[in-house]
Amino acid sequence: MKIYTKTGDDGNTGLLGGIKVSKFHLAVETCGTIDELNSCIGVIGSHLETGDASSPSELLKQLRQIQNDLFDLGSRVAACLSDVDRMADFGPQKPVELESLIDQYDATLPALTAFILPSGTVAGCQLHLARSVCRRAERRLVELSQSPVERDFPTEQIYLNRLSDLLFVLSRVVNRDAGVAETQWQVTRAD
Repeated sequence: MKIYTKTGDDGNTGLLGGIKVSKFHLAVETCGTIDELNSCIGVIGSHLETGDASSPSELLKQLRQIQNDLFDLGSRVAACLSDVDRMADFGPQKPVELESLIDQYDATLPALTAFILPSGTVAGCQLHLARSVCRRAERRLVELSQSPVERDFPTEQIYLNRLSDLLFVLSRVVNRDAGVAETQWQVTRAD
């Protein structure tokens, strides 16, 4: 099988269910942003595998599960204009699982007393970048949900909201484990 199909050369693409849409359709934009987020998490995993954190094994496993979840979520978005049944399951336990991870990791961190800048190790910075891409994916999914589509995405929206929180917490954990101090935001004041 060839990698290139030439079916998208005219600026259109197919969603699950065989519906053709423009490549700038909101469903395609949403899927693309979820894919971008998944790629960001893959980059983070590569940094953890090369030793940019002190104990990445459990974290790496959790990130790989999140990547699988994002593929499931993307397949559901790709089916938003049809009644196709070929979608991955995405149950209400998914956000709860993230909440559990947030609580587990956050309990090991000092309380925040100020806003912190995205900084630190490469993996820590990449986690901050993934957090901001996750927020964009959430915005796109909310916008898609409010447009004329066949499906609602309440669980998926909650999942992305929790995922951005988890990515923030993980950036702090990775930086702490590497011995890198957080950089606090210094408010610029007019004199």
